[in-house]
Amino acid sequence: MFRGNHPAKVDEKGRLKLPAAFKQLLDAQHVTQFYITSTDGQSAQVWPLPEWEKLEGKLAEFSTMDDAVEKYLSLTSYYGQQVEMDSQARVLLPQILRGTAKLDAEVAVMGKIDHLEVHNLARFEESLPANALTAEDRRAVAAILSRRS
Repeated sequence: MFRGNHPAKVDEKGRLKLPAAFKQLLDAQHVTQFYITSTDGQSAQVWPLPEWEKLEGKLAEFSTMDDAVEKYLSLTSYYGQQVEMDSQARVLLPQILRGTAKLDAEVAVMGKIDHLEVHNLARFEESLPANALTAEDRRAVAAILSRRS
């Protein structure tokens, strides 16, 4: 389970060194392959390949019959690449995604339960005030959490 924010840097070759806290979780599951993609070109999603394959399995049931799924698959394929972590715990971010999301220096690597999300740090920090939780957001989350109990 990935959680928290771990600032990092993307090197000049476009490689992201996975933060130690996340690397430890991946090592425990023997994960070295990833699918790196985006749904909007503004951030990268780093999926351990087994988690991405679970998601693909669910989507495969609906792919050609549902326009939203088709759009999702088109975007995630356009931005996506399967990569392998190197011996120094680095993954190569897809070039097109590095450009559109400006993932070329300081980044925020955030845990999103089953995958990681990578944002340009300055851009993300600028967006925080506009993306504050509203009362409606809080009610929606409370409703989701109460269904699980």
